[in-house]
Amino acid sequence: MKEETTRLSASLEDYLKEIYLLNLEGQKVRITDIARSLGISKPSVNRAMNTLKELELLEHEHYGKITLTDAGRDTAKNILDTNKIVYRFLTEILDVDEQTALAEADLMEHDISKGTRKKLKKFIKKSTDKKSADKKAK
Repeated sequence: MKEETTRLSASLEDYLKEIYLLNLEGQKVRITDIARSLGISKPSVNRAMNTLKELELLEHEHYGKITLTDAGRDTAKNILDTNKIVYRFLTEILDVDEQTALAEADLMEHDISKGTRKKLKKFIKKSTDKKSADKKAK
């Protein structure tokens, strides 16, 4: 399991990741945007935003835009990075099909520790470097 002092639920992590991704697209994020993007009701999103606001991971004025705090942005980046690393491991190393890898990376991103993430990243790099060297040798 992840080593964090305040353990976020998988759904709260998904909200943070979605806000971060919407921000990367240049959107000013509102409750409606998150609800639409995740296919979740506005009241559910609102409850989650209140929880994340209490945890000081985002700022949100009533009916206003939602912005991540530095801590919220860091947490969201970590979640997204873990997702990408797990996806690469599944597709590049285990040869899992893309659709399955997308779904499973979304599930696994919530329970991989930072230590395991680092080891996966190192393993992928070593493996891809070896494949590259093997191709050059042929």
